[in-house]
Amino acid sequence: MLAANHNFRQFWLKASALISVGLVAWSPVAQAQTSGAATPQTIAANRAFSATLPWDNTSEDELAKRGFVATLEDPLIRNAAGKVVLDLSAYNFAQGPAPETANPSLWRHAALLRMHGLFKVTPKIWQVRGFDISVMSIIETDTGYIIIDPLTVAETAKAAMGLVKKHVGDKPIHAVIYTHSHADHFGGVKGIVSEADVLAGKVKIIAPSGFMEHAVSENLIAGPAMSRRAVFQFGTTLERGPAGQVGAGIGIAPTDTIDRTGQTMTVDGMRIEFQVTPGTEAPAEMNFFFPDLGALCLAENANVTMHNILPPRGALVRDSKAWADYLTESMNLFGARTDVMFVSHGWPRWGRQEVATYVANHRDAYKYLHDQSVRLMNQGMTATEIAESIALPELLTKQWYNHGYYGTMSHNSKAVYQRYLGWYDANPANLNPLPPEAVAKRYVDAMGGADKALGIAKTAYDAGDYRWSAELASRIVFADSTNKPARELLAQSFEQMGYQAESMLWRNMYLNGAQEARKTPNVPNAGTVAPDMISAISSPQLFDLLAIRVDPEKAKGKNIAVAFVFPDRNERYRLVLRNSVMVNEGPSTEPVDATVTMPRPAFLGMLFSGTSPASLVLRGVMKIDGKTDALRAFMSSLDTAEPKPPFPIVTP
Repeated sequence: MLAANHNFRQFWLKASALISVGLVAWSPVAQAQTSGAATPQTIAANRAFSATLPWDNTSEDELAKRGFVATLEDPLIRNAAGKVVLDLSAYNFAQGPAPETANPSLWRHAALLRMHGLFKVTPKIWQVRGFDISVMSIIETDTGYIIIDPLTVAETAKAAMGLVKKHVGDKPIHAVIYTHSHADHFGGVKGIVSEADVLAGKVKIIAPSGFMEHAVSENLIAGPAMSRRAVFQFGTTLERGPAGQVGAGIGIAPTDTIDRTGQTMTVDGMRIEFQVTPGTEAPAEMNFFFPDLGALCLAENANVTMHNILPPRGALVRDSKAWADYLTESMNLFGARTDVMFVSHGWPRWGRQEVATYVANHRDAYKYLHDQSVRLMNQGMTATEIAESIALPELLTKQWYNHGYYGTMSHNSKAVYQRYLGWYDANPANLNPLPPEAVAKRYVDAMGGADKALGIAKTAYDAGDYRWSAELASRIVFADSTNKPARELLAQSFEQMGYQAESMLWRNMYLNGAQEARKTPNVPNAGTVAPDMISAISSPQLFDLLAIRVDPEKAKGKNIAVAFVFPDRNERYRLVLRNSVMVNEGPSTEPVDATVTMPRPAFLGMLFSGTSPASLVLRGVMKIDGKTDALRAFMSSLDTAEPKPPFPIVTP
């Protein structure tokens, strides 16, 4: 199974690169490559935490199992070449009592999320869960299906649809709905419908307004950094196991855009009412209601966990107040007519009162997070101080779905602070701090040298004070990255905090940190822009991407103007490079040093696939008028697009 595990990891690497704009509410439990045992302090901490949990509330267990029909007989999902891309049995270990190396609440949640297969929600609504990091929902229409969120990659989407065809019926797909602009909800669409059928009008692709813009832009500018951080958030390089990871393309463009609440549509006899919810879990997102079924889809606005207001991988800060307000609006619009509610991650809720209670509790959690973070902020507390003190009321924490398996009150409260006040806490001592390596060396010297500092850190570790031992060990490592005892103590500190974390993401980040503290990674960064996504980028967005690759040293002293003409799109752009800045002046007719004419796909190939300009000229694909060396000077000012070793995070 070594090959299968390798391919599975590649699936996760590709998925995390795509969903560096998205969510993994189903995230495999992760394990560092060299895992240590839980210490007595961690065992005691997990037992104490377990004593605070609502174990008498077993409703989620029943809801997660309800309606199960079947799953694949062969748990291995393969691609067209026969290689395994996903092993559905990889998380079978997540059952029974929690091991000492896992938070008991997280273990319970992971055990529920590991269930996979086809589930019957109502006589007309089905879901395939556990085949991917998201859920694919299927609505039966008069003669076929509406598919909601066709997963992350084509292979898993195709396998999911195969299960539907086998047990529900082989009927045509009339529409696909993308609930929002994160790739785990649209990336697999080509596994279930063809672009030719969409272009022929046989299949509608329905998405919220701004979908195309945000599907690429949120992952465009900060793509490399976001992808690297996503490896930590989703634990993509970690082994699966009780001491490890327990849970974490643009596809086809929309044909129909939903731009206002109250907009309606009928697909093959099935009526749909829409509610747009921009700025909640994604910049472009929407809820919708099927009045003929009494069924409400809340996208990712009410998953079976607290969500992120700011994902650790990085993104624009989300609006927790608007999130709460949209959930109130949802119930005002649809609550009195809703008999079943389903979301894009996790399991449905049945019954009007149960749905109302569930949505209200989610709304209250986000509203409490926002209001209390702002209240404490206005009392003068910093983001760190707020995170240390804020907690949901007991009535809300009694509901498993309000627990921080994904987002947490701690990092979400910091996000609220950041949204209103930014990074600066108003203390001038923090206005212009020393960079990590410089301050680390000074701290180590102030403590009497590395050996004494390490001794203090080890004492903290032995006492179970892992936050402090990690802080001190990190300082020593940043002062001297070759200090192996410090790196090992840092790894051990991260491990123990990972074992105690209720959040899947915190666990993944700690265990990934432990792994990299022990061994510096050397695998190239996964690409963040898939071919379909590249082709979907507008030309102005494409030039924005080029502008952030300008190396000031390479561009120093250059003053160049180049016009790029794409006849296949009837587009012309004048780009100027001066002062080590690239500016797109649009269709300007001002003089240029060179005019470069070629189809835009050829230009993309030159930028992202290594196609040489000379070969394009020789084949007659590209024409250069003016100074031929102007293009060379222009392009040589950019950072290479080739994959690079991942930049360090836990080491200098």
